[in-house]
Amino acid sequence: MRSEALRQLLEQFKNGALDTETVLERLKALPFEDLGFARIDNHRALRTGVPEVIFCQGKTIAQIQQVVLQISHYHHNVLATRAERDVFDGIREVISDCRYYELARLVVVKPRPVAQVGKIAVVSAGTSDLPVAEEAAVTAEMLGGRVKRIYDVGVAGIHRLLDSCSDLFDARVAVVVAGMEGALASVVGGLVACPVIGVPTSVGYGASFGGLAALLSMLNSCAAGVSVVNIDNGFGAGYQAAVINRLAETREPIPMADKQPLTATD
Repeated sequence: MRSEALRQLLEQFKNGALDTETVLERLKALPFEDLGFARIDNHRALRTGVPEVIFCQGKTIAQIQQVVLQISHYHHNVLATRAERDVFDGIREVISDCRYYELARLVVVKPRPVAQVGKIAVVSAGTSDLPVAEEAAVTAEMLGGRVKRIYDVGVAGIHRLLDSCSDLFDARVAVVVAGMEGALASVVGGLVACPVIGVPTSVGYGASFGGLAALLSMLNSCAAGVSVVNIDNGFGAGYQAAVINRLAETREPIPMADKQPLTATD
């Protein structure tokens, strides 16, 4: 539940629009609701500013539908990641108000405009890395980041990256997505003053070991300021980039929950 939704509930009680029993019944769902196969964290937006994100891989369509219905009852811009086309079709059966980003394999349920601030550079080494890069980019945008996409600028043609240096220099944080040997993260890390989040992908021939080679390369980067998320974890990188970008903007966490500072009387 967003703090705004909780505030509205309390205002309705204060104004007499809701009686005590109704309010108590609604508050029973806090801080989580047990669906049997999943426990929905209704307080996550209050704590972090972002509602619970649904990781669809491994879940049945029916399970995803129930989780989506529950979370979207309180929130808009609900993210469902690793969503193939059949998952999107299943979600659309129960909530028509949703949008599918096919390349990113990401569904946004009850999408609403989000004010975008700052600048996040999402950089991909090759076209084969685009699904992971787009997952990062769309996630960052939905969390309020202004994203600049810089795609297909891998080290095999480094002049392509150098042509985009002005965009890199202006960024508050850079997400660098690369498979094969994963060298691009080190190169970008040596160029910019902002934090760099490396995302190794599973793109590559046999000796890449499904992204392990790129992961180890990024972890062993000689460039300072490079951190690394898990293989193919575009969502994690986009989320982290949005947090860094927002802190640079307001020095507050992502304000999706409309948090209020505590006072001595709280």
